[in-house]
Amino acid sequence: MVVNGCDCSIVIKTTHKETDIPYSDETLREAVSLFEEEPCIEGNGIKRAMPKTSGITGCVVTPLTIKTAPLLLYLAMGFFGKPVFISMTNNLYKHNLNLLPMEDTECFDLIQDRVTERRIYENCRIKGFELRIMREETIKLKLEITGHGKPKTYTLAENCDREAGERFNGDFVTFKINGKEYKNIYGFTLVCMKESGTRTEIWIKRVLQKDNEIPSIIEELNINARLIRDKYESNYLGAFHITLKNLVLISDETEINTSGAVISPIRYYVSGSVSCEVYTCGNGEIA
Repeated sequence: MVVNGCDCSIVIKTTHKETDIPYSDETLREAVSLFEEEPCIEGNGIKRAMPKTSGITGCVVTPLTIKTAPLLLYLAMGFFGKPVFISMTNNLYKHNLNLLPMEDTECFDLIQDRVTERRIYENCRIKGFELRIMREETIKLKLEITGHGKPKTYTLAENCDREAGERFNGDFVTFKINGKEYKNIYGFTLVCMKESGTRTEIWIKRVLQKDNEIPSIIEELNINARLIRDKYESNYLGAFHITLKNLVLISDETEINTSGAVISPIRYYVSGSVSCEVYTCGNGEIA
């Protein structure tokens, strides 16, 4: 990847481990604010300002893989209970994640690993995210990141192992609305901003069909993503499930001035809860 003219990778450092995050785009940069110096009473009235570094700002867009999905969804959602061991498996654990109503997600450190230098931004948080699922594309998560404090030089004897695991794909996602599966949904984007409270919306792109029209009020929307492989224990490990409750239609962006099939977005406000189930193996730890 090329970032500001340099080959670069990103590593998320939590309490227990460092995880390489593959990404398709990123705009992480030092946040700069202005320190203003007021003019003297008897001076010439010139007001000066000096730039100062005040942390990190920007975003990372990353595809979800079998290894990174539990950690990234945990950082985005903000809370999970104790892992539950799944019976009839060797070492699988289920985690129930919930989207918290305030910005109090887990802190983490973010490492920018470049050819000539490695910098670490400490005590970062997720202030918003977008989960993007589209057919014929990998499932991607956009993380809006914020943090305070100057970056520091970070040294390690060895590089972090690059993540090259299987990526979740929009072709292997099913959607159920009020218990009924809809096959005309082409994809969706779940958007959440977590500043001064939480506002969550979802854009659903569907092929317009009279028999499969989506209702204006949705009591429950279930999204199931999985990897189609026989090697995963009981088909749990290569999967995650998201449940949204009490969706209210905000707007319909459909344009029907065409003779072909219409793929049009409709926008909902999520007035209820957002929860997620993800699966890990080993000792059940995510972060």
